[in-house]
Amino acid sequence: MNRSEQRFGELSVDEFLAEYWQKRPLLVRGAFAGFENPIRPGELAGLALEDGVASRLILERGEHPWELRLAPHAEGTFESLPETHWTLLVHEVDQWIPAVGRLLERFRFLPNWRLDDVMVSYAPPDGSVGAHLDHYDVFLLQGLGRRRWQIEDRPRPAGERNVPDLDVRMLLQFDPDEEWVLEPGDMLYLPPRFPHLGVAIDACMTFSIGFRAPQQKELAAAFGADLTERADAGLRYADPDLTAREEPGEIDGAMLRRVRAVLDGIDRGDDALAGWFGRFATEPKRERPDPEGDLEWTPARLREAWTDPGFLLERAAPARFAHYRHADGSVSLFVGGESQRLSGSEVSFAPLITGAEPLDASTLAAYASSERLLECIGRWIHHGYLFVPE
Repeated sequence: MNRSEQRFGELSVDEFLAEYWQKRPLLVRGAFAGFENPIRPGELAGLALEDGVASRLILERGEHPWELRLAPHAEGTFESLPETHWTLLVHEVDQWIPAVGRLLERFRFLPNWRLDDVMVSYAPPDGSVGAHLDHYDVFLLQGLGRRRWQIEDRPRPAGERNVPDLDVRMLLQFDPDEEWVLEPGDMLYLPPRFPHLGVAIDACMTFSIGFRAPQQKELAAAFGADLTERADAGLRYADPDLTAREEPGEIDGAMLRRVRAVLDGIDRGDDALAGWFGRFATEPKRERPDPEGDLEWTPARLREAWTDPGFLLERAAPARFAHYRHADGSVSLFVGGESQRLSGSEVSFAPLITGAEPLDASTLAAYASSERLLECIGRWIHHGYLFVPE
């Protein structure tokens, strides 16, 4: 589905971005018409027991009010839970269940790097995590059952007060202005810092499509590390024009100009900034272990596979792909925190691999003669950024 065909209820994508994105909430009835739940409650509970899967269990009436239990969860945990007033939240389900990852395709009109993950929650009747706010945009898609959502219609300024001495962040004061009941396929969009409360009416599942919003501190730390990496160890502070000091402890303007000259020796132009940001934006959120074994998809095997009209590659969710166009016509392609420069006939490969168009025999055929790109594709499959669906 291209951007011109996609709708948010009565709104086009462009209208949604202009009128609602990061501005005000939007309820979309039937956003996913005929929605089929891609994961059952039992599968979600089983996933929460797996090693390496981040999850939380919140019990409103636990050993203490709003008890929080973090993974790993012991076998038998879910069988011993009460019939009401608890919620299981499993993070990054899109990375474990391809069918959940495909939900993100509906949001590919937004920059790849902004997509964070799909968190899936299950709750029996009256299950909730309390009134709270998020610091990022979120789409709340109802997947199973019904959930009542209440929201305030204005964002909170920084410095909100939470209920003290709880395991979870819960607003001390919550005064809802609007209320809706969402059914499967309905979706609620909330910009950052809009207080909200969701309570399960019956056994329900909600898919929370969250977005990255790095803090200034996080960006500064990452960019500072990149500047340090690119700094010239042979370039030192120098002052051949130094004169005798009346006040030897003074830091004067001349010293600051010399320091600035040393720091300005580190390239901070658009190409350098894009090089850092492309790697930063496509880095996996969690460190990945190196894959075992040899590459299964060699250039020769890929060429042979592409002769099959039914061949298909899929981008693993969330898509860790980005590209940047240089003034000379070349393109930097970023995948999984690494980059390479493409030029000539390879340039058009960058928007294909980073975009939403299918990666099939017809779209990939033009690159079958590029040994380098075939090697890259094989490596990306090996590292889990692309996969061949079964």
